Amino acid sequence: MARERPVFIPELVYFEPDALNYPKGQKIYEWAERQGLPIHMTTSHNRITNLPGESDLEKYRIAKKTLVVGIRKTLKFDQSKPSAEYALPIATGCMAHCHYCYLQTTLGAKPYVRIYVNIDEILEQARQYIEERSPEITRFEAACTSDPVGLEHIGGSLKECIEFMGQQPLGRLRFVTKFHHVEPLLDAKHNKHTRIRFSVNANYVIKQFEPGTSNFYERIAAAQKVASAGYPLGFIIAPIIWHDGWEDGYAELITNLKEALPQEAAADLTFELIQHRFTKTAKNVIRQRYPKTKLEMDEEKRKYKWGRWGQGKYVYADEQAQVLKAFITEQINEHFPDARIEYFT
Repeated sequence: MARERPVFIPELVYFEPDALNYPKGQKIYEWAERQGLPIHMTTSHNRITNLPGESDLEKYRIAKKTLVVGIRKTLKFDQSKPSAEYALPIATGCMAHCHYCYLQTTLGAKPYVRIYVNIDEILEQARQYIEERSPEITRFEAACTSDPVGLEHIGGSLKECIEFMGQQPLGRLRFVTKFHHVEPLLDAKHNKHTRIRFSVNANYVIKQFEPGTSNFYERIAAAQKVASAGYPLGFIIAPIIWHDGWEDGYAELITNLKEALPQEAAADLTFELIQHRFTKTAKNVIRQRYPKTKLEMDEEKRKYKWGRWGQGKYVYADEQAQVLKAFITEQINEHFPDARIEYFT
């Protein structure tokens, strides 16, 4: 039996001065004091340049264990297609070490974890977006730049967002996680306006490329809990990786989900399918940070696909992608005939 994944406890904590003017900032400060953590003040997260570590790799690993508590100054929300209309910015950075993660490049040289304490201002902005799009429903994705479940025991922001959206007739919340620490969310007044999704994958992918996360069985046990608490449930199979034995791996994944989930959870179940992709920049960063990775990033085997802002990425060739999509779709349809596959990308 694998040892249970503990909650994230940072090794260093930095506070931006204005963060302590907010109740959440005070709450996190008191939490850090109780934990006996080294607490530092910084004028801005951009000024944190003196993290310990002799090599770039060591500094990176220490940064992933560093928490910065501050204020979200930009209240303009990014788009979050195809998952939702907007990204809800409550945290940035992640304590996990998934080799393939796009945060490797989007966070650049600042991979530390940040929690924003001005949650009331962020939610007020969300309310304005909802009003602007009325009478359409507006969906918000809370896990675009972080895994907020892994931080809930520190900041408590997810529960606040869930209960806020529960009161919005035209607002919906979505987030995805690789962590199983969902207990603080189980008694939230969600009104079925929040869909909690779990990132799952073939056993090979989780073992090789997702260190620092809850294991598959912990995630599924957490999925059972949120389903029992009445939340709409979903799974994101991402990244789908072509590897030796991938058919058996993904067939086993769907079978395990079928065996583990209560029947009532399958009545309103969603799947999102995302094939592995990488950029040239990401490839270089990943190989620096995880020099022993087995992640396949051979441009010669891939198709180049243009993305937003004129930046391209390497995805599987069309024929290969279609084989992956067809096989996994067939498995889902066979085991979860009532489930909805929202997209394959």
